[in-house]
Amino acid sequence: MIADWLDLTLEGHASARGMGRIPGGRYEIVAPGVLEITPDVTGPKARPCVISAGIHGNETAPIELLGELIAGLESGHLIVGAPLLLILGNLPAIRSGERFITTNLNRLFKRAEASVTGNDCPSDDEPARARQLMAAVDTFYARFPLAEGTRRLHYDMHTAIRDSLYPRFAVVPFSDGDAISASQWPILSAAGIQAVLHQHQHSWTFSHYSRHYHDADAFTLELGQVRPFGANDMAALAPMKALLAALATGTAPAEADPEAIDYFTVEVELMRQSADFTLCFSEDVANFTAFAPGSVVAEDAAAGPCIIGDTPLRVVFPNAKVEIGARAALLLAESSTPTD
Repeated sequence: MIADWLDLTLEGHASARGMGRIPGGRYEIVAPGVLEITPDVTGPKARPCVISAGIHGNETAPIELLGELIAGLESGHLIVGAPLLLILGNLPAIRSGERFITTNLNRLFKRAEASVTGNDCPSDDEPARARQLMAAVDTFYARFPLAEGTRRLHYDMHTAIRDSLYPRFAVVPFSDGDAISASQWPILSAAGIQAVLHQHQHSWTFSHYSRHYHDADAFTLELGQVRPFGANDMAALAPMKALLAALATGTAPAEADPEAIDYFTVEVELMRQSADFTLCFSEDVANFTAFAPGSVVAEDAAAGPCIIGDTPLRVVFPNAKVEIGARAALLLAESSTPTD
């Protein structure tokens, strides 16, 4: 049964393959930690949806949400009505309670010149796991055609390392294509999302992969702060749980005023260029903290100081300990509610 599959996957004992029935549909384990669910009858609002968690292994609240969704589908409390690809990302890191093992999996979702490999590559190596997950997404989206006027969907669920002035926020990956569907904003508002930030360039995260290569409505969803299993505030995530249930059953999600969300765009992607790199603020500064014009936010022996210009900017995802050449922070400017 699929609930057992979830437990066994987290314990390291799951089979790479398997299939069976659930109320209203069927499931197939297409790779370790990758579960495809197909409805017998699609619901009125169904569209192919990827829901992923555990791309960083210590981010447990999304894994608990995914477990509750699977339990609802298996018990028949939820009747599957949409094609789903449910993913646990970095399995060794989840088991060890670490963010990653060797390198950050959520920077590796970029197609190489060689074709993406299939589902039989090892899942205990982050680059190989990225290739495996890209292949699973490609196969899933190809298998389920879109109804007219709909787009594919990918919610990649995370929790942030540090505290945040907006505990629940969405990151919209950059795309050269169409804007995110305007219908997403009232849905995310009802799901408890308090802020949205739009990326300004390619970032090669998992949600970016679905947006860039498959024109999906795709988001990285930050759903609170990193906590161990059992210590998460799941009551605060009840609206997100309701959204996942609506997606899984192919029914209309709840909606709320999109103006309740605060919107931001990335103005600066601060990169660590040398070993001699420092962020010029306290390590416990919360995400979305504002810095006034003239503030020095970083010093780098190679790139020099990063100084806020004429407009106040807010910092998100600051981390001075990233690898050289990796992103150390994003600096954001306020923006208006998207209308298209």
